[in-house]
Amino acid sequence: MNTTTTVQVAGVKETINALKKIDPELQKQFKADATAIAKPAINAVQNKYTQVPLSGMSRDWQWHKRNPPQKIKGFDVGRAKRGVQMKFDTRRNAIGVILIIQKDQAAAIFETAGRANSSRLSQNLGDVQPGRTRIIGPAVYRARKGIEREMQQMINGVSSMIARQM
Repeated sequence: MNTTTTVQVAGVKETINALKKIDPELQKQFKADATAIAKPAINAVQNKYTQVPLSGMSRDWQWHKRNPPQKIKGFDVGRAKRGVQMKFDTRRNAIGVILIIQKDQAAAIFETAGRANSSRLSQNLGDVQPGRTRIIGPAVYRARKGIEREMQQMINGVSSMIARQM
């Protein structure tokens, strides 16, 4: 289970796909630069994970709605911080291109519990609106303007370089 928050900049998907056709090494460099630009948002999210949300969440549990029941590791602050990652999605029907995701299962459950329907867990964690997350969304939203500005500058530079090579 992953949680995602997207940052949309017009032209990113097209630029990344064009770079792949022209020069795969240039695409790798573009992705490395984009990762560096998004690093403040990733750090902001990681810094928000400071403690276990509820004391019982630190213990392992089983999800009994699956057959066989799925084992889920308990919430651990270190794993939650390491689980925050950036991913590129340049598929044709992708909504966002740059995704900040939570790979740790327990942290993803914490982020999204109660979005679809209320439960005792979601009531104890606090309300979260449908389509929102508890930590990732607000932290990324605060860093969003700076990311978009720097990404737009980088995309404009790469686009002009691509136009010169064609």
